Amino acid sequence: MSQSQKTNWGQFIPLVTVFFFWGFVAASNDILIPVFKKAFDLSQGQSQFVSLAFYIAYTVGSVIYMIISMIMGKDLINKIGYKNSLSLGLLISALGTLLFIPAANLESYPLMLSGLFTVALGFSLQQTVANPLAIALGNPNTGSQRLTLAGGINNLGTTIGPLIVAYAIFGSASDGNTELSIESVKIPYLCLGLAFLIVAIFLKFSSLPSHPDQEEETEESAANNKDRSSALKYPQLVLGMIAIFLYVGVEVSTASNLPDYMEKELGFTIAQVAPYVSLYWASMMIGRWGGAAEAFGLDKSKTMILKFVAPYLAFGVFLLVNLIAGHELQPFYFYAIIILVLILADISTKGNPARMILTFSVIGIIALLIGMNTSGLVSVYAITSVGLFCSTLWPCIFALAINGLGKNTSQGSSFLIMMIMGGGIVSYLQGILADKTSIHFSYIAGVICFAYLVFYALISPVLLKKQGISLSNVKSEGGH
Repeated sequence: MSQSQKTNWGQFIPLVTVFFFWGFVAASNDILIPVFKKAFDLSQGQSQFVSLAFYIAYTVGSVIYMIISMIMGKDLINKIGYKNSLSLGLLISALGTLLFIPAANLESYPLMLSGLFTVALGFSLQQTVANPLAIALGNPNTGSQRLTLAGGINNLGTTIGPLIVAYAIFGSASDGNTELSIESVKIPYLCLGLAFLIVAIFLKFSSLPSHPDQEEETEESAANNKDRSSALKYPQLVLGMIAIFLYVGVEVSTASNLPDYMEKELGFTIAQVAPYVSLYWASMMIGRWGGAAEAFGLDKSKTMILKFVAPYLAFGVFLLVNLIAGHELQPFYFYAIIILVLILADISTKGNPARMILTFSVIGIIALLIGMNTSGLVSVYAITSVGLFCSTLWPCIFALAINGLGKNTSQGSSFLIMMIMGGGIVSYLQGILADKTSIHFSYIAGVICFAYLVFYALISPVLLKKQGISLSNVKSEGGH
């Protein structure tokens, strides 16, 4: 693919639809966790089976993908094509939503988990295809910015998802209803299943490429990589797999344990927690909208303006949807100052992805330590701000990890998607730690995750340099 090639927006725009779905469901899980905990009388550790079932499906899906590829003797995605793979993944997810009917009717926790598992099983295939495809639809040097822009659409789903699911269960905030209704859980998911089917058909007949071109290796990197028959022989990928595991772990566990903290420590009801869960995931959108400024190909001055405008525009979207949902907005105005910290930190990294991982991981550690050592809304803002500083990490880690893999790119992408299971495992471990100690102290789990990301930020440029790969080839201006 030519380095000068511009982003193919006609193909990119329909692709990002699936990114919205991932965010909607993932963030909605954070509302289901306290609902299921109360309805089924679960411990905090048991309630985290929601995250565990959902995120472990990514690993199971990746293993199935590799087994089928081995049996076929050829990579499955390369065989049936990227476009067909996306549609197949959406159909699998649609089947998962059907399980919410018997699960709700029988009020069965295992069936609820089975439905979420199957939905995520389809997401596993979708993510394996969509992430490298987003990078491939244009200039490779701006691929990570396109991935960030797609992530911004993902987080539009994460912002809306908790509010819609909370509304389906409790009604509007003005109703003052706090009664749980497991039966009502199935309604938004059945609607989502119908949307999966519609988009699957649309993508099948869209102009998305079935076999996008891969970025060509330089002569030097090709010479260094000629003996690497497996993606696992690339150290940047192996360490990147651990980084993805822990990144998704801290991202998900921070949010999934937030409702329990706000209930136990601050006296909030489950329904009152929804806008704060929405704020956490909106923080991801805020960071990604600002970080995707370079993806539009504007001049430097306009790009800099967009870096300031886009995050606050995303914040405005959060305020608007919460206003529509009937929530009080005044508690959230102070958050505008924290967003400014994000923007300035973003600019300070000068588009270097490793520096972005380093900077935002350090700030993430500071935010969690503040949350652990304060109380009230100060601690809540500190914890939700982790979403701001996680927002940039996925595309940076992903771009660094698959760079230079050549023909092993699809396999490497599958391995990275496999490690999304960290979201479930770290959430579960934090839930267990909360049961043994306190929900406040349990956030030390996130500090440990960020500490490894600091290490990866320092070691990945060294590994790439040894292979003759310059960081300019994985440029992530704005950190994405």
